[in-house]
Amino acid sequence: MADAAGRLTKLAEEVLGARLPVRIRAWDRSEAGPPGAPVLVVRNRRALRRLLFKPGELGLARAWVAGDLDIEGDLYEALGLLAGMIWESPEPAAPPQRAAALRALFRPEIRAAAGEILSLVGLPLPPAPPAEEARPRRGPLHTLRSDRQAISHHYDVGNDFYELVLGPSMVYSCAYWESPQATLEEAQRDKLDLICRKLGLKEGQRLLDVGCGWGSMVLHAARTYGVRAVGITLSEEQAAYARKRVADAGLTDRIEIRVQDYREVRDDPFDAISSIGMAEHVGQARYAEYAGVLYALLRPGGRLLNHQIARRPLADEETYRVDEFIDRYVFPDGELSPVGRTTGALEDAGFEVRDVEALREHYALTLRQWVANLERHWDRAARLTSPGRARVWRLYMAASALSFERNRIGVNQVLAVRTPEAGESGMPLRARDWRA
Repeated sequence: MADAAGRLTKLAEEVLGARLPVRIRAWDRSEAGPPGAPVLVVRNRRALRRLLFKPGELGLARAWVAGDLDIEGDLYEALGLLAGMIWESPEPAAPPQRAAALRALFRPEIRAAAGEILSLVGLPLPPAPPAEEARPRRGPLHTLRSDRQAISHHYDVGNDFYELVLGPSMVYSCAYWESPQATLEEAQRDKLDLICRKLGLKEGQRLLDVGCGWGSMVLHAARTYGVRAVGITLSEEQAAYARKRVADAGLTDRIEIRVQDYREVRDDPFDAISSIGMAEHVGQARYAEYAGVLYALLRPGGRLLNHQIARRPLADEETYRVDEFIDRYVFPDGELSPVGRTTGALEDAGFEVRDVEALREHYALTLRQWVANLERHWDRAARLTSPGRARVWRLYMAASALSFERNRIGVNQVLAVRTPEAGESGMPLRARDWRA
């Protein structure tokens, strides 16, 4: 194919209905597009076949994970330029032709045009998906078994890999940046301490950490506040790592780590519950059950801190669809809800919602730090998992950082109390005075 880059650029602009904001370099070394822009590298013809058989986001994701597509230049700049054309839904006020351009990805004539190009390169069979792709799940979602499988897909990829990405804190959720100049470890410590203060932890109390990860929250709470803590996770690898950290800290008499679903906990009551970055895995259909179970596990007067990513509400919530790339490669079966739906479900379960703190910009800062860690240790990260898995994480985290920065998604800490019938919440009179 002579001048493959020029022909690909022309096709892309026909599909998108706009000028392509990045430069294309094809496998024949031809280039086309605006000078000085980030370069989208199409390494081989297989990338086109992936897009022919799966037009849109999933085809692009497969080509990226397999290494058929790459980006040279600033990844954030490239994703920012492409996001509005490919990944982000049009705003209500966007010109009608933009929405039509996005729908054009699925028009028969566009597929035919792609077919004409591919007829020149042969091999019409669809390439197999990359090994890192999770198979579409059959049967009901969010059963005990399916949730264990989904969690294993994401977390059981090697603790050494997570150490490279997350750093010494081993906290896989939004940090709390008192200052942009703070280190990632300082910001993660401050986040854990903020949660402990919001929960009003005191020595001798019982804390349940739902989705405890590698044990950082229960370790901080036991060391600093003298609580007895139970951490639960569905990941065998996380549990093994957390138990070793607890033993090394000499806290086995205060901390228990279990491989257990929140629906299986029976040894209530607890004085406080933290759920940090876990509720995204629950699923909208199960959220009322989730809120009810946590309410039942708390003693009267006990507090819940729910730290959860939220999406923007839709005019028609029935149109919500899980992002294909995230569902197949990152968080199978994960779902996001607007913060209003989350607080509503907690209130329906009986909780009194006392505080909601938005940390959207904090997560963008956190993700950029994780991307920097991954890029700094790229060769080792690819060896510890696979090159495809490392590419999944780089794209997922960089794209997520932009989504937080652009207010496409947010993250909120919701503090709720199982307030007794008499109405004594035990909360301080002054809002946000977590010292009381």
